Amino acid sequence: GELSSYTIPLTASFEIDLDDYAIPNGGIIFANPNAPTGVQLDTDLIEHFLKRHSESVVVIDEAYVDFGAESAARLIDRYPNVLVVQTFSKSRSLAGMRIGFALGNKDLIEGLERVKNSFNSYPLSRLANAAAVAAIEDREYFEAVTRNIVRSREELSAALRALGFQIIPSMANFVFASHSGHDAGFLYCKLKEQGVLVRHFSLPRIEQFLRITVGTPEQCESLLLALKAICLDECCSATLQGEK
Repeated sequence: GELSSYTIPLTASFEIDLDDYAIPNGGIIFANPNAPTGVQLDTDLIEHFLKRHSESVVVIDEAYVDFGAESAARLIDRYPNVLVVQTFSKSRSLAGMRIGFALGNKDLIEGLERVKNSFNSYPLSRLANAAAVAAIEDREYFEAVTRNIVRSREELSAALRALGFQIIPSMANFVFASHSGHDAGFLYCKLKEQGVLVRHFSLPRIEQFLRITVGTPEQCESLLLALKAICLDECCSATLQGEK
């Protein structure tokens, strides 16, 4: 029968199990690290999968790879069926320029070049190309930014755990957090009232999680102060109701 496009669910621990992809297909694509969880799939597992499924083109979206994860780019010389795609929108701070790139076997790249302008909504301008080259050349700034974000991510994760949040270990520029004592939708609304914006997805399995982008140290501190105030208000409210 005809193959159709469909999404394969993550495991119960929000991880990608590549055995779930070992089925007849017209190509496979997944993000690593994944979104919105930030979970990383080990590159050795990817390589093992590529060895066993050389007939499938495997596209790996590495939008968040520069925040501590390992890229699968080292595999492109040995596995002609893998295409690694990255973006300048995250770690390179150029979201407004709409720049991305692909790494892969020569034949895959030639095929991509042949069709990409028929599907690409944002063909690259000369200005975008110049910005991309400048961003790649400015290695010092790139390393400083990603290093600061990783440090802030770990500090934010520790502070959220101290407030009772459960944090999924992240290799992205955000954390995925839930709290057993507070509804995620409620926290989202309360934070928004105080001018602190996080992401909340009203979707099965993740409706009790907040995706919190790692901001500047000042922004992270504002978030934590707001959460402390919300949790304290809730605690006081519950105590008063109990006394009644």
